[in-house]
Parts: sequence; C-alpha cells; structure tokens
Amino acid sequence: MIFAYNKEQVGDVLMVILQDTKPIARQVERKGKVARVYAENDGRTLAWNIFEVSSLMELTGNGQVFPSEKDIEILNQELAKEGFEESLEATPSPVFVVGQIKEMESHPDSDHLNICQVAIGGDQTVQIVAGAPNAAVGLKTIVALPGAMMPSGSLIFPGKLRGVDSYGMMCAPRELALPNAPKKRGIIELNDSAVVGEAFDPAKHWQN
Repeated sequence: MIFAYNKEQVGDVLMVILQDTKPIARQVERKGKVARVYAENDGRTLAWNIFEVSSLMELTGNGQVFPSEKDIEILNQELAKEGFEESLEATPSPVFVVGQIKEMESHPDSDHLNICQVAIGGDQTVQIVAGAPNAAVGLKTIVALPGAMMPSGSLIFPGKLRGVDSYGMMCAPRELALPNAPKKRGIIELNDSAVVGEAFDPAKHWQN
C-alpha cells in the first residue's frame, strides 16, 4: 500500500493506493469520509480515499507519507464504522535503500535489458529487470522497492518487463530529483563503503 497526501494540489485527502489503476476500468463507492475505488470487472479494491483526513490525524509532508501504527488503527476504525470489512496495512519502510547487484544475465527477449539479482540487506535479494547501461555485478546503487512513490509521482509495484518478474527499480539520479543530476543515462553508482540495506539519505549518498 502506498499512502499519499498533497493538501495543496488535491485537498485534505489521504490516498491509499493498492496497485496501478491506470489500465483498469474502475468505479467508486463512498460512505462518509471513505471512498473505495474498485475494479469494474471483478470488484477488487484498487485504492481508498479518506476525505477530511486531518480531522482524524495529523499529517505533514507533500507526496508519500508513512502513517504510524496508531494512525493505521484510526483509519481502520473509520473504514469499519462505514461498514467496510477490509483493512489497511502500513507500508514497510524504508522504500529507498542501498542495493548491490549480485548476479546479472541478459533478458532473453530484449537486446538492452538485464535480469539482476539485487541484495537489499538482511539476506534479502530481489529480482529487478533493468536497462541501465552501467549496470554491473558488484555495483552498489539506490533501489526503489515496491511501495515507493517516486518524486515524479510514479508508483513502484511488482510487475513484469517483457514477461519477466521485476520487484523494484534501480534509480538514476534524475529519477530521484537529485541536485546536479547528470543528463546521461545510468543508475547511481555508490562508493564501496555504502552499506547494503541502509535507507537512502541524499546528504550521505549523493555528493555530486
């Protein structure tokens, strides 16, 4: 689940996004402060909108937000009060971490994509399909994991690229809106001293 809040542009609405809804015909049902966005063909829930959310909790920031456990409990109480049986879960964080490419092979159906096995800390490895020209075994970079919202507003969910599962994205400096980001293609290249699994900190990991 991705939680997003932008009072200036959208209003006092907390958006809770479960998956990419762009290609899906959808409907909305609203009860009180809660609106459920669901797929027209099978009824599955795609997203929630919580209106007048500042009356329920204090939210700061512009873009992706990470409600506390207490906040999630309050939101679920609001859903239950309006008769919804589903519940919300907190987004595991951090969603941007230092990763290291451990294995890489060419995509069987592409002349520029690679299938990478990327360590993200805690003995965890995710598969990411990437087309970065500088991707290489051993490279440390910044990984956007499923559940991340990019500065552009695009969302990271598990998906497929040319039929191959991909669970995140290795990030270029421009994709993270970093200052003085080079215009050339390629993912961020971190020093060997970067700690795999560490949360991304621009002040620490970007000194260009």
